Amino acid sequence: MADPYRSREGLSTRPAAYGGYSDEVQVRIDPDFDDEVTGLRKQVRRLRDVAQEIETEAKFQNDFLNQLQMTLIKAQAGMKNNMRRLNKSIIREGSSHVMHVVLFALLLFFVVYFFAKFSQR
Repeated sequence: MADPYRSREGLSTRPAAYGGYSDEVQVRIDPDFDDEVTGLRKQVRRLRDVAQEIETEAKFQNDFLNQLQMTLIKAQAGMKNNMRRLNKSIIREGSSHVMHVVLFALLLFFVVYFFAKFSQR
């Protein structure tokens, strides 16, 4: 543990010039740092481009969700209006047609039941 501040390429301890303090740090700049800085700049540029793509996609999806929400609100209003008209029609015409629908459903059920029962033989 002669160099406690030693990094990958640049930092190392140096002997104290005075007073015996050995905690001072000396920085040596290697020529490879320029290549590393250039590589980091390219990576930062790519990350920025990705972040801009994400922002564009998020805005697009937000607009799409807003349009979908408006469509659902309109559909809900239309359904509410149709239900109101249907209820008024049922009240005005009476509920005899509901009885006809129920009887038809029961008759259809029994026909399918007997058909299924006799077709197994």
